Amino acid sequence: MSSPSRSAPAEAPNMKLFWACFIALVATSFVFGVRAATIGNLQESFNLSELQKGQINGAGMWPFALSIIFFSLIIDKIGYKAVAMFAIVCHTVSLVLTLRASGFTDFYWSTLLVAVANGTVESFINPVVATVFRHNKAKWLNILHAGWPAGLALGALFCAVFPDTKAMFEHAWQFRFALCFIPVGLYAVLILPCKFPINERVAAGVTYREMLQEVGGVGFFIITALTVPALTQMAGIDLGWGIILGIAAAVAVAMGVYTRSPGNWVFILILITIGPLATTELGTDGWMPDLLSLNGPSVANFATWVFVYVSAIMTVLRFFAGPIVHRISPIGLLVVGASIAICGLLLLSQSVGWAIVGAATVYAFGKTFLWSTTLGLVSEQFPRGGALTLNGVSAVGVLFLGVLGSPFLGYKQDVDMHKRLAASQPAILQKIEAETKSSIFGDNPSVDQAKIQALPEAEKTAYTAVQADSKRGVFKTIAILPSFMLACYIALFLYYKSRGGYKPVELGHADEADTGF
Repeated sequence: MSSPSRSAPAEAPNMKLFWACFIALVATSFVFGVRAATIGNLQESFNLSELQKGQINGAGMWPFALSIIFFSLIIDKIGYKAVAMFAIVCHTVSLVLTLRASGFTDFYWSTLLVAVANGTVESFINPVVATVFRHNKAKWLNILHAGWPAGLALGALFCAVFPDTKAMFEHAWQFRFALCFIPVGLYAVLILPCKFPINERVAAGVTYREMLQEVGGVGFFIITALTVPALTQMAGIDLGWGIILGIAAAVAVAMGVYTRSPGNWVFILILITIGPLATTELGTDGWMPDLLSLNGPSVANFATWVFVYVSAIMTVLRFFAGPIVHRISPIGLLVVGASIAICGLLLLSQSVGWAIVGAATVYAFGKTFLWSTTLGLVSEQFPRGGALTLNGVSAVGVLFLGVLGSPFLGYKQDVDMHKRLAASQPAILQKIEAETKSSIFGDNPSVDQAKIQALPEAEKTAYTAVQADSKRGVFKTIAILPSFMLACYIALFLYYKSRGGYKPVELGHADEADTGF
């Protein structure tokens, strides 16, 4: 690997383009947050079943990852501006469709479209910023991704100020979505006049096949093994894991033959860690409301304020990531971040009342740099992979979360809850126990929600107490994931140390870069 200078490039970076990308990410997470905060009220207002609600939520996840992969494969051929304009159109149409929605079908397609838009934004902002700041990628990708928690915090505050209740005004949910046009319109105005750079891979003359070689047969096996079940779940088809892995193996062999490469082993290791990372960060965020509602203090909108607080911490820290990355390297920062995240999750598993705020603070410090620094690491070590390696990491993380991560956490929660009830409240368990369901992780015990609501008040209180303990306990399970990540990061740290320390790879010195297994 080469040892480029960390000094600024001769040509000043295009800061207008950077802030346009930053606002685009803020708009993306703002719209995402508003939609997530409003879906429960839409379920009640439009009489949506739990199945329909689940289908809508699923439509908000898979297209995000799939659009990242699709555009990463063609973005250098059609240009960043075309992709950016497509995202603007999708965001606009999805909001219009939402405001005119009258039932499940409209909400499903508008959610799917906004997920496509969000993934499309992610597909162009990452390689653009990596190209504009090609001598300081880790720092500026961290700053760019401060836009994600910033948008989420703004969206959460907005929803708290304008609660979706008829007591405020009859069409509160429409008012929320209508104001989403403000950040979308702002990033459209900023993006449209911008002149986009040529990706550094293209400028350096790295061929399309050479780009694919960084991913290689093994990388495409991982991507395909997660993409196929995502597509089949969207279509309501159950192929079975045997067929899915067979398809992934066929794609892997074909891509291995075409690229003549199994993939860069360091990149493959990062692909393996990004799924647990996504589950650690986004999966934990999904469990936090339950933890706060069952174990937190009786304060109005407590969960919202803690979420805003944690998001604010992440926003500020990512803005100041540069000096930390410069001092300890991206790998060092990942080691530190994973270590702190483990501590934060273990604290969350033991915390009740106001102590949850302290535990959430530790957790926020740990998770802040994991995702954005991983992108920085990929951009600095695999510039030959262009947009595909950089965006492929994000796509695999989201796909893993949806296909394996979230279902695994749900399975562990059901098993833990069943064990706790069997040990402490067997009579209650007998009243509410439902038919065991099958899952890829084994037989999944379940309870009947209607029977829980029909319990006498004293038994319902006892059930809630067991549930509160179980919700805390799931964070111990989640802590296993950053522990695995930490082991991988330490291995990478030792690997780079054996090669003289971490140094970014610059195109033009390809002869010194790692070339595979």
